[in-house]
Amino acid sequence: MKKEAKLLFDKAMNSLILSIDHFNRPWDRGRTDAVLIFLNHSFEMLLKSALLHKGGRIREKRAKQTIGFDASVRKALSDSSVKFLTDEQAMTLQTINSLRDAAEHHLVDLSEQHLAIQMMAGLTLFRDICNSVFGKNISEELPKRAIAVSTTPPTDLATLFSNEMEEVKMLLKPGKRRLLEAQAKLRGLAIVEGSVQGERVQPSEGELSDLGKAAAAGTKWDMIFPGIAAITLTAKGFGPSLDLRFSKKEGIPIVVVPENTPGAAVVAIKRVNELDFYSLGRDDIAKKIGLSGPKTTALIRYSNIQTDSECFKKIQVGSARFDRYSQKAISKLVEVKAAVNMDDVWRNYRSSTTARGAG
Repeated sequence: MKKEAKLLFDKAMNSLILSIDHFNRPWDRGRTDAVLIFLNHSFEMLLKSALLHKGGRIREKRAKQTIGFDASVRKALSDSSVKFLTDEQAMTLQTINSLRDAAEHHLVDLSEQHLAIQMMAGLTLFRDICNSVFGKNISEELPKRAIAVSTTPPTDLATLFSNEMEEVKMLLKPGKRRLLEAQAKLRGLAIVEGSVQGERVQPSEGELSDLGKAAAAGTKWDMIFPGIAAITLTAKGFGPSLDLRFSKKEGIPIVVVPENTPGAAVVAIKRVNELDFYSLGRDDIAKKIGLSGPKTTALIRYSNIQTDSECFKKIQVGSARFDRYSQKAISKLVEVKAAVNMDDVWRNYRSSTTARGAG
């Protein structure tokens, strides 16, 4: 390894160990901020070390300073001569970086589970880069006495963010109105949402206020944070050896945002044209699952898939609105159809529509 790359790698390991140390400390004062600041710094040093190791440059011609965090991510993602990041890895990096911005420059409140997810996903990514670029196992770089991360984080983002929004609702209840605490918690969620959507701008007070109103009104979390709803966690192992990675859900691409786009990050979750994603009408579904149109409607009502944003969306074209379904809706309806008696489903559907008509 080149000397400069080696020195940067050592700095990366130092900051990673300090992040782990603060995560595992038994007191809370400054803990979240320290974890995020050191974790972010470890990645900036690691990215620059990796770029140098692969023969790249970390300074522009005649520049006095090295390139910044975003430029390092973009080069490691898009420069074919040194590329070593995937789109999903870049998304993880910009999420950690955005949370660090809020921790260092203002206020952010992450629950213990949310902080654990970011720490574990970061540690997993650090392991992956070390292995793929340097052929190193970071367990050999850590002190022998160190336990990498002592908390096993949840592996279900839906449960985590649903619980977070319930806590926000409690903070905003009449008689409590702990507005600053609620906004600090919402800021962490909004930053992750913005990072996933490819936005670098920290949420304004007005935006946080709107999010709080939506939470207090009982709006589902995946409607408030559709970007977060488009990613999932994959995990293997357990305890200190747990590997945790952010992954996009099937059918939802990650795209590279054009360089110099104002207020933008490097990558973003973007659905292809919604009419491409929700490409099926009811009659298309009916042909695929072997039912008549009306019986397909009965099965749709029975399965409740219109509450699942991955299966269904009302799309407006001009002044008209259309019920549209994704490919996922087919597989879900096939499963439901195999598990029920369609005669009973049809009978109950006809009874309910007759009763509504009579009312």
